[in-house]
Amino acid sequence: MVTTGDQLPETDLTKATADGPQPIKSADYFAGKKTVLFAVPGAFTPTCSARHLPGFVEKAGELKAKGIDQIACISVNDAFVMGAWGESAGAGDEVDMLADGNATFAQAVDLSMDASGFGMGTRSQRYAMIVEDNKVTDLFVEEPGAFEVSSAEYVLSKL
Repeated sequence: MVTTGDQLPETDLTKATADGPQPIKSADYFAGKKTVLFAVPGAFTPTCSARHLPGFVEKAGELKAKGIDQIACISVNDAFVMGAWGESAGAGDEVDMLADGNATFAQAVDLSMDASGFGMGTRSQRYAMIVEDNKVTDLFVEEPGAFEVSSAEYVLSKL
């Protein structure tokens, strides 16, 4: 698993934008910026929709006031789903919605999980990380079924 001090591996991602899906290299997305990246098992799933994404939308101003340049939500979903989810949650320009459609990023950072028992296939574990210029400075991985250390409030408390 990626850990504090590690460089993020370069993978292909897709950013949901108002102009449609935009391919982006992870190295380009994180270059020269301080980013909070949080990962969810699935868009429109209960905890992710009721608490995880809304918390970061709500706390975006506070995070940015503490030196965060960008906030991104990543999930093993396609860019159209991520775009629709971001729109329904009011993410606007506060939270970038990144699609990891083939779980390439989740597997590259060794934070994927098998959700086949729920009919979801390979997914991302729930976590948050702070990344500075492609380097992981903090990593908060949830225990299965938990929602504590990857919340916006918890990440904010660590800045």
